[in-house]
Amino acid sequence: MVPLGTVTRGTTGTNRLRRSDRQLIGDPRIAEVLRGAADPLVVDLGYGAQPWTTLELAARLRTVRPDVRVVGLEIDPARVVPARDGVVFARGGFELAGLRPVLVRAFNVLRQYPESAVAQAWETVLAGLAPGGLLVEGTCDELGRRCAWVVLDRSGPRTLTLAWDPFTVERPSDLAERLPKALIHRNVPGERVHTLLGAADRAWAHTAPLAVFGPRVRWRAAADLLRAQGFPVHDFRRRLRDNVLSVPWPVAAPAGQAEDTL
Repeated sequence: MVPLGTVTRGTTGTNRLRRSDRQLIGDPRIAEVLRGAADPLVVDLGYGAQPWTTLELAARLRTVRPDVRVVGLEIDPARVVPARDGVVFARGGFELAGLRPVLVRAFNVLRQYPESAVAQAWETVLAGLAPGGLLVEGTCDELGRRCAWVVLDRSGPRTLTLAWDPFTVERPSDLAERLPKALIHRNVPGERVHTLLGAADRAWAHTAPLAVFGPRVRWRAAADLLRAQGFPVHDFRRRLRDNVLSVPWPVAAPAGQAEDTL
């Protein structure tokens, strides 16, 4: 099977995807998919020049499903390394090397593609999933302080999530430069994601008096304000180390895209 895709820069680093990993293992839908799978196969697509983030993903997912099988795929054969710590590495691209995983993570892959290539890449990966499987596609900065991703199922994108370091990011719209490729060029007036980020910034500014209690407390109040304004921001019941903004996909979807059910 010929790998589908092009070789990316491959930049990576230890613990770079910690914020998205924390959210993935705490996401009830992903936990349900993993726990209910007859074969809990997970693919980390495009792990880069070194496999650190794939090994970290496997270790974290084992807290949800101890027998999870993780395969790291890279389109560049020079980056394929021997199996270690229970993780297998192989050559592959959007076709998933013929595997049928229940979960695919693809981070910092489509960032180097044109926006016009996103829909086909999504479609190809989704077609290769096991029934009920999920794709997590996103991007983050080099140090993992700013992270954004879309969760998709066979029907298409379901949610957009932004997660950031409470102590080094000044305002929610600073995440705009790390939006997934499907949205990164859409942060302009008239687009839903621009409206969302603008409202988040205003809510953040409004809660400035709470800054003395720390950025996490302040962001929780800002998120409550967004909900009061009608934005369906996910309300996390568990304690979070990161500031997180998660919404149904239609809240941020590109203008002109077919409406979905919230």
